[in-house]
Amino acid sequence: MTNNSRLYNTTLAILLCLQLPSFGEEPIAIGSRRELFVDRLLVGEMKNTTLKLHEPILAEPLKEPRPNGHYATVLKAADKFQFYYRGDKDPKVTWKTHGLEAYHDGEVTLYAESKDGIAWTKPKPGLFEHPSFPEGNIVLMNEFTVNHNFTPFIDTKPGVPAEQKYKALGGIAFQPHQSAVREKRGVGGLKAYVSPDGIHWKKLREEPVIPEDWGKYFDSQNYAFWSDSEQRYVCYFRRFIKGYRGIARTTSTDFITWTPLVEMQANLPGEHLYTSCTQPYFRAPQIYVAMPTRFMDKRGAATDILFMSTRGGDHYDREFTHSFIRPGLSKDGWLNRANYAAIGIHQTSDTELSMFLTGGRRYTLRLDGFVSVNAPLAGGEFTTKSFTFTGRQLEINYATSAAGQMRVELQDAAGKPIPGFTIADCEPIWGDHVSRIVKWKNGDDVSPHAGKPVRLRVEMSDADLFSMRLF
Repeated sequence: MTNNSRLYNTTLAILLCLQLPSFGEEPIAIGSRRELFVDRLLVGEMKNTTLKLHEPILAEPLKEPRPNGHYATVLKAADKFQFYYRGDKDPKVTWKTHGLEAYHDGEVTLYAESKDGIAWTKPKPGLFEHPSFPEGNIVLMNEFTVNHNFTPFIDTKPGVPAEQKYKALGGIAFQPHQSAVREKRGVGGLKAYVSPDGIHWKKLREEPVIPEDWGKYFDSQNYAFWSDSEQRYVCYFRRFIKGYRGIARTTSTDFITWTPLVEMQANLPGEHLYTSCTQPYFRAPQIYVAMPTRFMDKRGAATDILFMSTRGGDHYDREFTHSFIRPGLSKDGWLNRANYAAIGIHQTSDTELSMFLTGGRRYTLRLDGFVSVNAPLAGGEFTTKSFTFTGRQLEINYATSAAGQMRVELQDAAGKPIPGFTIADCEPIWGDHVSRIVKWKNGDDVSPHAGKPVRLRVEMSDADLFSMRLF
């Protein structure tokens, strides 16, 4: 066994050990929030069940292809989807052939809208004109390096001024050999912008809010958002960590002053991670879902998309190390840096969420459908850790085969079945629903046990359990 193999196995073993359930812990207070099984926060004992990462489905291409470009962001406003992506005045101008200044001067931020997240139009706000973009859908131009990776979000912080409803970060950190450009064009770093509508943008201030020396080199998508669970702004940005492309994190209460950076524990040995795409999942915002680009520098810069999650802190959950979205059969998927996920995971039907990739591709999953607790036809069960809740009904998102089924038991903290809520009392559950209320012989009201430490035991056969909540 090589040293690299030993290091990989040791790292993986440590990650798995960190995920093992601990006994005698304080109950986890979940209130009425939805919980997904993307990590092992609630997962206790598993018998013939596993956590399964599901494969997104590539949607059929549209007759009118979706606009696309690198470092894209898809936002969901009250009445529309808003799509931001990078454009180049002349795609033939690169930093290698024409120099850094010409390259970044040639970048613009383009904009599209959609009612359903599927079919897109290009509004003409009349802000900037350039012959390379006859549609006129430019919302930011002539902002040196900022247009390279301009990444907006809708600020959900309570009381935010209307003129700052949208915020964004953009910019790069110059490399040591680019000092002459820095002296001429000004210091690098992430600069902040604000907007009332996501179309009309202005600088929050001239100086970068996240300093240049944190970056190494910010030349990726650096996304910030307001976190309800942490009650602060959070930013995940690109940084070199021990010679590899990695991810760092910082937080702020005012979007101007940011805490010292924390290097995230995410990379496996020898692994490059681009564009972390870390964002709150809209149905369970205490969970930040990440779809980073894994960059294979020795395989022609081939890329694929991974799945990770975090709830804050200094590490990601790497329950799954295999690819979430592979390059695919088309040779186009194996080109240099061909696979980047856009920021933005959104609901596009009653049962479906969508993810957007470069090349105009859209992938779909069922709501909450990233990961499930899965059991084979032979049957299995799993028991949650002890938790407290504040609701009166148990809702589950699940799927079974025609032959499969599930039954659910409510237990006390010691694992003793609660009378009236045992497996034998539970009505057998089969079918496929993103929302179903669990019922027992005496009904579905579990509120007498709200606030008390309880567990769930689930018997399963050829079934998947994606999420749960007590509300």
